[in-house]
Amino acid sequence: MMQPLFDYLESKTNETIKTLDELVRIQTHVPPGDNYEKAIDYAASMFENLGFDVEKIFMQRELFEKKNPRLTHLKGDRVNLSAIKNVGAKKTLLINTHLDVVPASENWSVPPFECTVKDRRIFGRGVADSKGGPAALFTVLLAMEELDIKPRYNLNIALTTDEEMGPYSGLCHLADLGKLKADFFLSMDGDSDDITIASNGNVDWQIDVFGKSYHSGSSFMGVNAIEKTIPVMNELMALKEKVEKRRSKVPASMAISEKTGLKTLMPVLNITVMNAGVKQNIIPDTCTMKGDRRFIPEENYIDVRNEFEIAIKNVRNNYPGLKISYSFDEIYAPMLTDMNHPWIKKVQTVASEVSGRAVTLAGAQGSLDVAYAVKVTGLPACCFGIGRRIESNAHADNENIRIEDLEMYTKFLGKLIAD
Repeated sequence: MMQPLFDYLESKTNETIKTLDELVRIQTHVPPGDNYEKAIDYAASMFENLGFDVEKIFMQRELFEKKNPRLTHLKGDRVNLSAIKNVGAKKTLLINTHLDVVPASENWSVPPFECTVKDRRIFGRGVADSKGGPAALFTVLLAMEELDIKPRYNLNIALTTDEEMGPYSGLCHLADLGKLKADFFLSMDGDSDDITIASNGNVDWQIDVFGKSYHSGSSFMGVNAIEKTIPVMNELMALKEKVEKRRSKVPASMAISEKTGLKTLMPVLNITVMNAGVKQNIIPDTCTMKGDRRFIPEENYIDVRNEFEIAIKNVRNNYPGLKISYSFDEIYAPMLTDMNHPWIKKVQTVASEVSGRAVTLAGAQGSLDVAYAVKVTGLPACCFGIGRRIESNAHADNENIRIEDLEMYTKFLGKLIAD
């Protein structure tokens, strides 16, 4: 049954690339994320032509700013898509990915917001993360329509936005609205190295250290906030060393394992931003440090927060005159699906068959809005997408996927949905 579909899908590779190009040309990079509706309208038209019940869902500005207080500067409608097709099946499959992408630098060797085919690869912002999935899905659904192949599941498709920003993305909003009703959950937000069944949680933190501004010629009359961060950084680096000795029981990505030797997920603590000062001859009165803490599924947010607060308390006890404040915000919880769940086994079997290799189950060092949806819905979920974790350059210059991986993915979706 599958071979005619596979042959047909292979014959439509150029059409799939054309669809992907049309999606890439809609510049949904965030910030600012002000072209979301164009991308959603494009997808809505495709689904309507395939007989889906389509609903455009806007997140009210008031809710968006309440849930994402640090993103109030972003402009444009926060719009998402729910497309449902009931074929009378006993079970429903939820398929999701996001249509927003990260911005592109000026260092690309090809135009970032169009598809360039070169050396059997497709280059363009979002081809791997994560517009390749919808392009493949449209081809599969059109092929099944042409060949009169009925899906074995009712289909609930959620194409969402603001995943690249968080913490409250379009997928989170749809979960809270009850729009993700299904029995099984496939996220196309991932790579094809492994099937992602777990992810680290993510916390953003900020520490403000306060001093006293003064002319630098008489710096002893002021208090240099940058210098006062030194004991804070020392305490954080001690915590970092302690945290990063821990290991999860969840296997790490094959690509990361091969490159680093890391066999399982690990937690990390990062200092990623330092802001202070306005001019060389002025003593800075404030220094702001920002970073994140990725925590493994075996850890929990309360313990992670308490550990961070103990570090802050140690600094205050050891330096009683130091003026500091901090914030600590959970962005996404960890995700973990039972590796032996029948749905996970099915996805693994299909992925292995169409790729011609044994596709392993692994965890992601990064964090996913999928975790929020899983927490709300309780669905067995996994992520399997297009591209390679290291070579595809997601979030970097010259993002790309292999044409053979795009063809593989259409077959994967076809077999998963139809067989």
